[in-house]
This record gives sequence, structure tokens and C-alpha cells, in this order.
Amino acid sequence: MLARAPQSRVARMRVTAPVRFAHGHGEYHHLPFQFPGNKRASFALKLSAFLLTGFSIPFLAAAFQLKKAGAV
Repeated sequence: MLARAPQSRVARMRVTAPVRFAHGHGEYHHLPFQFPGNKRASFALKLSAFLLTGFSIPFLAAAFQLKKAGAV
């Protein structure tokens, strides 16, 4: 009985390959917006400013707190 268990699983497996990219949504894009084709420099500047602002906030807050406490 136990020796037949793997055979029954193999018999139940599908032999047809799934159809890839069969959904009707068109071409896949990894960004949630359309990437600008000829405005790459502008996009790079805006993205860099956004990321730099977000990354610097904790350091600016720590410097402010240290200055307020008189440690710096």
C-alpha cells in the first residue's frame, strides 16, 4: 500500500506544460509607472533627491537632538 503512494501521485500529475505569459495585460514592466524614455537625466535627478532626502532624515534628526542637548 505504501509503495503504491508515489505511483498514484505520478499518475495524477499533469503532463501538459503551463502556458507562459497567457494573461491579457500586455508587456510586463517592473516599475509601477512608465519609465521616461528621453527624460532620463531629469528622472535620475528627481529620484536621487528623493532617496537622499529620505536617507538623510535620521542623521539630521540625530544631529538636531545632539545639538539641542548641548553634546555637540
